[in-house]
Amino acid sequence: MLLERIESAGLAQYSYIVGDGPTAIVIDPRRDCEIYLELAHGAGMRITAILETHRHEDFAVGSVELAARTDAEIWHADAQLPYNYGKAVTEGQTWQIGSLKLEALLTPGHTEGSMSYLLRDAGGAPWIVFTGDALFAGEVGRVDFLGMNRAPELAGQLYDAIFGKLLPLGDGVLIGPGHGAGSPCGSAIADRAWTSIGLERTLNPRLQNTEREAFIKDIIRQLPKPPYFTAIERLNLEGAPALGGIPLPPLLSVADFAAQALTAQVVDVRSEFAYSTAHIPDAQFLDADRLAVFGGWFLPTDRPLLLVTDENSPSDIMRTLLRLGYDNVHGLLAGGMTSWNFWARPVETLPMVTAQALRRRLTEGEPAWLLDIRSTEELASGRIEGAHLIPIRQLQGRENEVPRDIPVYIFCGSGTRATIAASWLQRQGWQNLHVVLGGFWAWDEG
Repeated sequence: MLLERIESAGLAQYSYIVGDGPTAIVIDPRRDCEIYLELAHGAGMRITAILETHRHEDFAVGSVELAARTDAEIWHADAQLPYNYGKAVTEGQTWQIGSLKLEALLTPGHTEGSMSYLLRDAGGAPWIVFTGDALFAGEVGRVDFLGMNRAPELAGQLYDAIFGKLLPLGDGVLIGPGHGAGSPCGSAIADRAWTSIGLERTLNPRLQNTEREAFIKDIIRQLPKPPYFTAIERLNLEGAPALGGIPLPPLLSVADFAAQALTAQVVDVRSEFAYSTAHIPDAQFLDADRLAVFGGWFLPTDRPLLLVTDENSPSDIMRTLLRLGYDNVHGLLAGGMTSWNFWARPVETLPMVTAQALRRRLTEGEPAWLLDIRSTEELASGRIEGAHLIPIRQLQGRENEVPRDIPVYIFCGSGTRATIAASWLQRQGWQNLHVVLGGFWAWDEG
């Protein structure tokens, strides 16, 4: 038997492969699908079906890619939407996986046609339910994507799905959610690697509201929506095209890179220290470790991308961008910033300052505007006196609160997110920006 959960780092997106005998099924695959092929091949199984729990907003689904490499059938949820690929799942539909059976359960609310998939063991007993974005560890799915005017209706549907279909499966049934902690698809997903109906009934704060109206009132809230979600929604109806693997961008000479940069967005994935020392004008800083988390917030979906890295074979960077639906990477700067500087091309800098130096400047009366981009949850660790709070995910839309005529000092927890925010502000025309090294923790220690 084969049962694996595959996590896409940064996105906190979960996909699953279930197999028994000669047959395997994949649920919510990502585009870089080699992992499913390797697992199935290693177990002597053939992937025969690909199931989707709903029309996803946060990552480009790999169903078309995986089907092209396996001839598996694609079954999508949300039958009311105009998909260009696959067939629509119907409630009660089943798939035989060796001695196991998988059954579709209609669990709307997050989307109008969300599906969960109940895995029954060889004796027919319910074993695991793959809930997509209907039910997470410690949280339930968002209901604001169709607009706040529809949120009460969708919240009611989600209540009926959870309390009428999922919880009655029994406390011993395991839950395979679509996301883990850190996903933008839920505001408070718990860091429980595995959970069950019984654990969620007891520990999930949303499920303590057992009365319908109290549940609805509790979950109706508008959460930040990354700009790229709209493009991903369209892409996942069309079907993210099969690429046959992870393509690497062509290496561009300094002259060619500079010419294309006139219309493309430069993305600098080096360290924050390398970026701050010298970077190509208007380049967006996104260090490799946070590209999956913040790429969709700060990268345009309607322009080509150009990469600046510390290496000439950025397969991991490309993998992350493809998961986010960015297929339009047109090139990589050959030789990196060393070659750019050798040809005396213009650069920008981003000053960094220690917390101690900033304290001295403030004590001496120098003008300063402190910007804290931490999340509201992080404020429990402490606040910075006199700082203005604009969480990084709210910066776009609130940037005009940031003055242009006095020095701005930007804090996060340590300094990396502050560099992301500062580079975006610099792209919008702000000049007098400073990143506080060590962020809040350095400031707190004095």
